[in-house]
Amino acid sequence: MSDTTRDEKIKQAVRQAYGEYARRFVEEPRRASCCSPSQSTGRDEADPSTCCCGPSEQTAQSAGSAVRLYSPEELAGLPESATGAAAGCGNPTAIAELQPGEVVVDLGSGGGIDCFLAARQVGPQGRVIGLDMTPEMIKLARRNARKIGATNVEFQYGEMEEMPLPDQSVDVIISNCVINLSPDKGAVFAEAYRVLRPGGRMSISDIVVAGELPPAIRSRLDAWAGCVAGALDEADYLGKMRAAGFVDVEVVSRDDVKISAAAEFADVQAQLREAGLSLEELDHQVTSIRVKARKPV
Repeated sequence: MSDTTRDEKIKQAVRQAYGEYARRFVEEPRRASCCSPSQSTGRDEADPSTCCCGPSEQTAQSAGSAVRLYSPEELAGLPESATGAAAGCGNPTAIAELQPGEVVVDLGSGGGIDCFLAARQVGPQGRVIGLDMTPEMIKLARRNARKIGATNVEFQYGEMEEMPLPDQSVDVIISNCVINLSPDKGAVFAEAYRVLRPGGRMSISDIVVAGELPPAIRSRLDAWAGCVAGALDEADYLGKMRAAGFVDVEVVSRDDVKISAAAEFADVQAQLREAGLSLEELDHQVTSIRVKARKPV
């Protein structure tokens, strides 16, 4: 299989998974969480250690990852169709230091939660663009924008490896657990560098790994959609950012992701056992990080 064919298969799998996720949320909002129920208490509440950014068929009856990633003040005034559809692994707007009047692009904007938070910070003189390659997500996000009257936010269909944006037209790029889904992360960072103005900034929440993942995970398309199979070693991830030209690349925080408790990967356990591995062994290998970087002036 050629690299191009493989990349397209990965993108199609991701697009289909998140399209189904968006449709499930629209049809049954309370079933569209990306967090599994607490396995230590048995209650129908989200346990932060069991959350993962990929959409799952076995979802909890909760408000999604929003309740653990964002403050009550941030969530106030946002519809459940935005907060419940949150499928990220962090809060990039919390470290972006957005200023009134800035132009912000959110890569993989999903239901729009980070766009709406950014829109508050840049104000009516600013502009926020949500970019997503899943038509169903674009439809959901636009509907959410209409619900809250967000006039300084727009959502565009497109791929982050080829952004439909002019050179040097953006002040800040944010992204929440999405760049790991790309089969060509070097292209994503190169495009981010292209569209940012000199002195522009990136603020990213994403999934990385320590070392190499087993082939039993790397080869699974559903594990790509689940934000793990495509995750790079942290040093490699940061290296691709620097190779694209970014400076002052800084990891602001790191948090382990307990994927052994994530429902998305229940069907992978048999393959891992055949390889002499278990998901529990990966619990401290998969990490959610928040990263800041800057384009030189």
